[in-house]
Amino acid sequence: MSQLGSGTSGGRGGGFRIESDALGDVPVPAEAYWGVHTARALENFRASGVPVGTHPHLVRALAQVKHAAALANGEIGALEPHKVQAVAAACRAVAEGRHHDQFRVDVIQGGAGTSTNMNANEVIANLALEHLGHERGRYEHLDPLDDVNRCQSTNDTYPTALRIAISAALTELAGVLTLLSAGFADKGEEFATVVKVGRTQLQDAVPMTLGQEFAAFGVTVAEDVQRIGETLPLLAETSLGATAIGTGITAEPGYAAAAVRHLRALTGLDLTPAADLVEATSDTGVFLLVSGVLKRTAVKLSKLCSDLRLLASGPRAGLAEINLPAVQAGSSVMPGKVNPVIPEMVNQIAFATAGADVAITMAADNGQLQLNAFEPLIGHLLLQHIGWLTHGCEALRTRCVAGITANREHLARTGAGTVGAVTALAPRIGHETAADVSREATRTGADVVDVVVRRGLLDRETALRLTARGLTAAG
Repeated sequence: MSQLGSGTSGGRGGGFRIESDALGDVPVPAEAYWGVHTARALENFRASGVPVGTHPHLVRALAQVKHAAALANGEIGALEPHKVQAVAAACRAVAEGRHHDQFRVDVIQGGAGTSTNMNANEVIANLALEHLGHERGRYEHLDPLDDVNRCQSTNDTYPTALRIAISAALTELAGVLTLLSAGFADKGEEFATVVKVGRTQLQDAVPMTLGQEFAAFGVTVAEDVQRIGETLPLLAETSLGATAIGTGITAEPGYAAAAVRHLRALTGLDLTPAADLVEATSDTGVFLLVSGVLKRTAVKLSKLCSDLRLLASGPRAGLAEINLPAVQAGSSVMPGKVNPVIPEMVNQIAFATAGADVAITMAADNGQLQLNAFEPLIGHLLLQHIGWLTHGCEALRTRCVAGITANREHLARTGAGTVGAVTALAPRIGHETAADVSREATRTGADVVDVVVRRGLLDRETALRLTARGLTAAG
């Protein structure tokens, strides 16, 4: 319960209300939807400066969990119908994207997510109070703990919300990756007849087409869409109803099954209760798996972007096989310089994602006994880097890949005359002889065919035919 006061501690109206908890009284801005528990968390946790509301998927998932809980409590007779309706209306508003600015607690917090859960309870309670015609903070009419949090604990609602949020974020990432894969595939078709030299260890190898190279980029991105898809069913396991440590203490009979059923309907996810709620309460294995999949995706994207930067290096003194679209000036001192800034951005996102995997691993490892206290860090890093990868891949597709062009004349000059072309002649002239031809061509800068003909190994017509066959096979 709270009392209204006057002052200048916050809110557009300039007033505050006094709310109380077991530790005493705390002034809360009169117009805030959050309350005393959030106020204490705002004082205690100032590590990152990033509020939970920065993660809309998580806020939406918290609202869906609270909505399902209210419906379940109403169904089993643990919550009065008028309170169920008011809480449901508040949860719908939050799930629709309203009031996310009221989710103020820092993403890095002690307490295993308790402050985030309390922030959600208070915001939803005060929205519900307004729905019932009461002022914010009048908890005698509807209480954040006794009503909004009924039959729940942070230890089952917060991990459940994290799983739902991560599922939604991963689904968005998979959609963007699918489009990126298609973008590379389109370039593969566009460059299908452009012959170039394939390279191993950055040395000339054998002929291929630029189309094959870009088609392979598309395939490797598509593989990660599949890996993401494989993790989604594992995120659908929920511990809702486990309450504090998995024993279901304080949860009314019938609540858990009803809550999962309602949450399944609200989210559209095929949620299933965990087989062992005690195990599920302490286990963070699925988050490790998601982090590993993200790291795999990030590293592969980084390698791909490094390839794009290398292929576009130059434009005069590098490989210069492709041109990346110019999106901004590249230097404050070198006129006309243009840099591969979009791939560079994705590289950095990948580096950060790989680093986050280490932190997530340490957080998972250091959860003791029946609960992992470090899920706030795990959840924040996963949601942050899924979001970064999603935005990075969208920019890579629209602001880079879509505008790539091939330097066809340059590739035609370098493709047919390189030492890699001698591989097509090796079955006729022998491997050792072909290697010697390759060395001479490299040393003198001569065309491979010219060296073969001058040595009398093959006539020009045959050498050209075999070389052309090798180049055609690259297509």
